[in-house]
Formats: sequence, C-alpha cells, structure tokens
Amino acid sequence: MSISLRHFSSTDILVRLPELGALLQDCVHDGASIGFILPFDASASQAFWTDNVLPAVARGVRLLLVVEVDGRVAGAVQLDWDTNPNQAHRAEVRKLLVAPAYRRLGLARQLMLALEEQARLLPRSLLTLDTRSGDHAEPLYLSLGYLVAGSIPAYALAPAGDRLDATTIMYKQL
Repeated sequence: MSISLRHFSSTDILVRLPELGALLQDCVHDGASIGFILPFDASASQAFWTDNVLPAVARGVRLLLVVEVDGRVAGAVQLDWDTNPNQAHRAEVRKLLVAPAYRRLGLARQLMLALEEQARLLPRSLLTLDTRSGDHAEPLYLSLGYLVAGSIPAYALAPAGDRLDATTIMYKQL
C-alpha cells in the first residue's frame, strides 16, 4: 500500500472533484457530523468543494491537504487562516475526513500532524476546531495535544436530521 500526502491546488480540486465529492459524500453517509444532512447527493458534495473550498484555496487563505492511498483520495483536512487582523496568530482546522474504507490506518493522524507543521510555517501559534461531542475524532484530537475549551449543547443537527448534537470546542497552542 502506497500512502502519500500532498497539498491540493485549485486546479487539483477541479481535476479530482469526483474523488473529493465521493470522499465527502461517503463520510456524510457514514454519519460524520461535518455540516451536512441527509439526503446528500453527489452534486451537493461537489458544490461544497467548488463553491467553498476552491475559492479560499485560490485566494491563498486555506490549505487543503489530501492523503492518497495507491493514488486514490482517501482523506483530507483543511487549514483556514482567513482571520481578522487581531487573530493573525490563529488558524482553524476544518473538515478532517477519512473515507470509511481507509479508517484505522493512521491517516487522520498523518493529516493532522502535516497540518500542524504547515500552521507553524505560516506562522500560526494557535489552532482551533470543533467536533461533535463524543465523536470518534475527539480522542484523536486529545491524543494530539488539543485541549477542550468547552462544549455547546444542541449545536448542530445530526446528519440523519433526527436530533441536535452537542459540539466540543478544542484548541492547541503550537
């Protein structure tokens, strides 16, 4: 198995749009609480990449890191540093995704460690993120040294649309 990690440019996003769309769609259909609810089709998934991620990457205020397994998109994470002037030391971790078929291989950890290295190079000294409280990603973030700032109850509608889930706000000083 060949694993590689790389930055995706706006051109890469367009060229690999079907794979990125499938990654997001697979994660949402698997229950990931990442901002979308079911039904969630391929066109809505691809629109996220073209309407949200691509413009920010093109403006140079967001980094898209992608992990490939045997040349196929297996996961992604974003580093967003489009902040106000008084927050130029901070960046936000967005949408850590690993396709269900590629979980338990350490890909999420590799993505996060690479993201942190890129944040240091910007330089950014504080990373923030939010994750569904009790989600399987929470222990990963804790193991990487992220601290819990707090929890907000009934923060977001679950992907199935059947309940409101709490979110945990986390941070890490680099």
